[in-house]
Amino acid sequence: MKHHQKKISIGHSVVICQLNIEGSSQEKSEFLSKLATDNDVHVIIVQETHIWDAAYLNSRVYGIAAYVRKNLQNYEVTKYNIVPQSSRIQINYFLISLNTKSKMEASEDFKMTRLLKLAHKFNCFYLSGLIKGECKPFVVDGQQVGLIRPDVLKQLYNYPDVFRIDKSDMMDIVELNPAFRDYAERSENVDKVLRQFKKDGTFITLKGWREECYDVKAGHNSLFKMDRSATCLFGIRNYGVDINGYVRHPTKGLCIWLQQRSDTKQTWPGKWDNMVGGGLSVGFGIMETAIKEAAEEASIPENLVKNLVSAGCVSFLFESERGIFPNTEFVFDLELPPDFVPTNADGEVQAFKLLPASQCLEKVFSPDFKTTSCPVVIDFLIRHGIITAENESNFTQVVELLHVPLQSLYSYRTKIDCRNWENGHRTA
Repeated sequence: MKHHQKKISIGHSVVICQLNIEGSSQEKSEFLSKLATDNDVHVIIVQETHIWDAAYLNSRVYGIAAYVRKNLQNYEVTKYNIVPQSSRIQINYFLISLNTKSKMEASEDFKMTRLLKLAHKFNCFYLSGLIKGECKPFVVDGQQVGLIRPDVLKQLYNYPDVFRIDKSDMMDIVELNPAFRDYAERSENVDKVLRQFKKDGTFITLKGWREECYDVKAGHNSLFKMDRSATCLFGIRNYGVDINGYVRHPTKGLCIWLQQRSDTKQTWPGKWDNMVGGGLSVGFGIMETAIKEAAEEASIPENLVKNLVSAGCVSFLFESERGIFPNTEFVFDLELPPDFVPTNADGEVQAFKLLPASQCLEKVFSPDFKTTSCPVVIDFLIRHGIITAENESNFTQVVELLHVPLQSLYSYRTKIDCRNWENGHRTA
């Protein structure tokens, strides 16, 4: 069997391979089986490119999938789709482990620490919900921007003029009506549906309606906007900023400022949180949002906020009763003088507390801490040497789960129904 392989390993649980394969179905399945075994993976995502015409491929694709199901007994092909690439056809296989665990997790010596359990908690959808295969890609202008849960899909069937549910033989997707050609038209039609959901009390998350819109993007291209409270219904990737305010205290050492959210907040009321945090709204950039939130939430003056230091980002995939949260947080560190005390200016924070770093870690383990803010604090403690490979036995797994590859998981492009293709060209 001939193949060209480009492998991207993402931790112990996920491997993405881009393959150009020539060979029989048996050879391919054996190759994939060895790939799974060698990498101790739960999930393999394989892109397999065939230089066949569409008609031949359509007659063969089910046979290939069936053979993989039969011969990879620990794996099941749960979904695949066909995308045209000139005269080439690309098949995306999603192979999901049903009966195996990584050797490390199966080992009697492996013990899941509190920190790894917490990392699993804020990645609950990534590690559990995603592989069930129940969610459908949400596609706008030919590009995936979200994931639709079954409970949301059921409601979208009532709006066929806005959302097109494609139930082809290859893969189910939810597509915003392609007749909506621009940002304004898409935004207006989606907003009408969401406001009806809000009026009818269809979804609990819309009780937190903010009249604050979020840009839905594919890459750098803004496709439409929707109220921030609704993004989790569609599994839209969310972007925000978080500021770690810290102090090098003369007697207590490294200390971190935390805030307690107001009891009137629509989400996570009364929970402890990072010193400053906020989502990216329409019309605001990353640094602009950081400066704005620093002033509103903690009254940090210009002479201090100018010392913000970009510290990268964290990403994770969380799920709650409200919806799916594929979050990327742009992280900033801000060293503050020991005599500075933050005060709230927008009514959304009820208290601030300065804690030594070790106590801050214990606070993160508390149920009183906002789950989706834990990654930012953990990342800070790792970067400042509080959490290390020496004192955390699951260190590498925790680090991986602070940087979930959301871009790779949102890579679907509009599916082409093979029945509308002849000799590699679309006929309808």
